[in-house]
Amino acid sequence: MDNISILDKIINNQKAEEIARLNAVEIVNNLLGELADREKDVLIRRFGLHGLGKETLEKVGQAHKLTRERIRQIEVSGIKKLRQLEKLEGYVNILKKVTSQLLEEHGGLMERQYLLNSLAKFSLNGDGRGGNEELIHKSHLDFLISKLLPEEFEEIGDSELFLDFYKLKYQTLDHLEELSRELVEKIESLKKIFKTEELINLSVKLESYNKNLDKFNIPYSLDISRILDNNLVEEKIDVINSHKVLYSILRALRRVEQNKFGDWGIYDWREIKPKTINDKIYLILKNHGKPMHFAEIADRINQTGFDGKIANAATVHNELILDEKYVLVGRGLYGLKDWGYKEGTVADVIKDVLAEAGKPLTREEIIDKVLGKRLVKKTTIVLALMNKEMFEKAGGKYQLAGSLKS
Repeated sequence: MDNISILDKIINNQKAEEIARLNAVEIVNNLLGELADREKDVLIRRFGLHGLGKETLEKVGQAHKLTRERIRQIEVSGIKKLRQLEKLEGYVNILKKVTSQLLEEHGGLMERQYLLNSLAKFSLNGDGRGGNEELIHKSHLDFLISKLLPEEFEEIGDSELFLDFYKLKYQTLDHLEELSRELVEKIESLKKIFKTEELINLSVKLESYNKNLDKFNIPYSLDISRILDNNLVEEKIDVINSHKVLYSILRALRRVEQNKFGDWGIYDWREIKPKTINDKIYLILKNHGKPMHFAEIADRINQTGFDGKIANAATVHNELILDEKYVLVGRGLYGLKDWGYKEGTVADVIKDVLAEAGKPLTREEIIDKVLGKRLVKKTTIVLALMNKEMFEKAGGKYQLAGSLKS
């Protein structure tokens, strides 16, 4: 079975074949088949099971020529009928097992979208398909867990610490909340961004973690590597797999967020949530690690899709010219001043190189050092060395003009 071979990469135990049968859309379709046509249509529209988003009571009422209150009554009645179905347990049994195992391995708590994304991968048989099909599976899973499995799972939407999340019904959160508060305080005091593994390593050193060590060290059997598949971020999956509880807390924390390049920090820091085109330019260059052409920077901003706003090359170029933290290092190429690049002409860079050396240098030595600061052709450096007002040659080496007299 192809589906099982794919899931074997996700699940490293004998439950793969059982979980391969999980299909949220099929479960809901079977359940809705037990209802009258109007009840079925009301639930489909109200919970966005058609993939078109959730519809309001008023909109569904207009479609059926009924009042909002009557639609609400039909919705409540339909869900009650589904909960009382004798066949319900048979339909949702696998979903209950998979959801319980995922939550248990994540400490009993998972941010709502993280849980639904994870379950959708299973429901799609490990396929990385995104788009509308994945959204449909997620809406079906959300409906099943929130409306038909209230005895097993609880949805929390009013936490000061966490974004909307699902938890095991009887899971206590005290130790998770204690660690969360200590971790956020630590990040704020350090004022720096972290990679995932760095933040996990920081977490295991916290007092609240070591005080509740037995509650954080939970054996795991689910490999979530394909769930975390991301073209921009390369995570250390082995670290996350063995610390799912801590990773789940990071995903759920309201004040902590991960940016497009995998760095974590306080949600409103500019490196986490860039607000201006300049913020985006800085992030693109910093994560690229070497100079880029201004047009390439604009393209990369648009590919990364920070906030959906389109960046054009002219605007990016203007920002690069006006801000001192960027340095022109070649024809249209800009780097960060933090990398050691300096403003000025190639001759100015040669002048700095000779001054820093404090002694005459050969042409090859000068070329090597200048290329570390500027992306120019070797012939450009050679031509600049011919400026006799700035440089003079003595004993086969170059020095600043006037050095011999002094």
